[in-house]
Amino acid sequence: MYTNIMFDLDGTVTDSGRAILGSVEYALSRLGITNQPLEKLKTFIGPSLFDSFKREYNMSDDDCEKAVSIYRDIYEKEKMYDVDIYEGIPELLKALNEKGFTVILVTSKPLHFTEKILDKIELYKYFRHLVGPDLSDHSSDKCRLIERAINDYSLNKHECIMIGDTHYDIKGATDAGIDSIGVTYGYGNQDAMKEAGVTYMVDSVKEIGNILGI
Repeated sequence: MYTNIMFDLDGTVTDSGRAILGSVEYALSRLGITNQPLEKLKTFIGPSLFDSFKREYNMSDDDCEKAVSIYRDIYEKEKMYDVDIYEGIPELLKALNEKGFTVILVTSKPLHFTEKILDKIELYKYFRHLVGPDLSDHSSDKCRLIERAINDYSLNKHECIMIGDTHYDIKGATDAGIDSIGVTYGYGNQDAMKEAGVTYMVDSVKEIGNILGI
């Protein structure tokens, strides 16, 4: 049924919590905000940084831009590669490629960082296409990225499925008219994913493979 498999990156392919949360904490501390609760910091994994700083701290646009700039500086210099690959992901990606699936990464992380990370952790070769924003793009709307993938690569949306760990991924898929798999091992909220219209919910990478017939 599905031939075009779209993966989110953070919280789905990689556990990037240390890298992202450490960089957020650093940016906030530079702006005089310290001792923030972990659950609040975790909300930064998924949406755009700009949106997150504005949503969680009611920052002005100028302060959001400053926070994003500080974050990106420390992230690229020291934190970016401090990630783990979720158990079973390399094997799943390899199997999907061997069986002829079109595997696409659809992420809200700027491609400037995404390409470097995938190359470093040796997963780049498994993705036929990468779809993500440039550094100046602050939108958290995943739908437009999914639709860009569908349109740019002439995909049949009925053969597409989006795999992600947050309601941003699931709502994006729902709004784009494609099915979705919500993974519970990442950083999202299960109730929010259900509310967004998730098609399947799984607790492990192995269960993703079962749904896709791997």
